[in-house]
Amino acid sequence: MSHLSDRIFGLAVICVALVYIASAMQIQASFLSDPVGSKAFPIAVASVAIICCVVMILRPDEEPEWPELWTVFSIIISVVLLVGYSYALKPMGFLIPTAIVSGALSYQITPNLKKAVLSGLGLSIGLYVLFKFILDLGLIGFPKGWF
Repeated sequence: MSHLSDRIFGLAVICVALVYIASAMQIQASFLSDPVGSKAFPIAVASVAIICCVVMILRPDEEPEWPELWTVFSIIISVVLLVGYSYALKPMGFLIPTAIVSGALSYQITPNLKKAVLSGLGLSIGLYVLFKFILDLGLIGFPKGWF
């Protein structure tokens, strides 16, 4: 049962790549398409993935040291925070969700409340200035109707 994780991952990615190829085969060519066609790039990407996974299955690395359960839980918390962040941006504006999520992620990296709060506020304001005024993106700072 040695080297099982690489082989399982390799088989899973091969299955995904085959589905990706099947999806690419469904692409309809428009009258403005290039000579190679719009199917070539996705099929090439999936083919490279399959080749890499075959090598991974045939020559797997040593079994890795899996992280502790707390690390996995921390990753799940981060994913939930980032998904919630994407849903909170439109109704709450940029500054508040960015401050909360970046502060929470900072706290997960280094559990120091003062530094996490300052990081959240600094990232929120700094990124807002960068995106809104320097890159001229149409960000809404706060929820509509506040100002």
